[in-house]
Amino acid sequence: MGILSWIILGLLAGSIAKFLMPGKDPGGCLVTIILGIVGASLGGWIGTQLGWGTVQQFDLRGLGIAILGSLVLLMIYRLIAGRR
Repeated sequence: MGILSWIILGLLAGSIAKFLMPGKDPGGCLVTIILGIVGASLGGWIGTQLGWGTVQQFDLRGLGIAILGSLVLLMIYRLIAGRR
């Protein structure tokens, strides 16, 4: 996928992750997009390592893996930012 596709997938994954884990987070929309993009990459890497598939195409499996990665990253971000 190209960089624009990663941004769009990250935006979707970050938005869905934020919807699934509501709450007060430091940062705004930009932080959500960045967490979504990084989470999509993290989810793709973990999914590849576990043999679940990769985030190479814009499909439901790739979106699911990207959302899982975004959820994990959002949870870690909340743990770190919540201590401050």
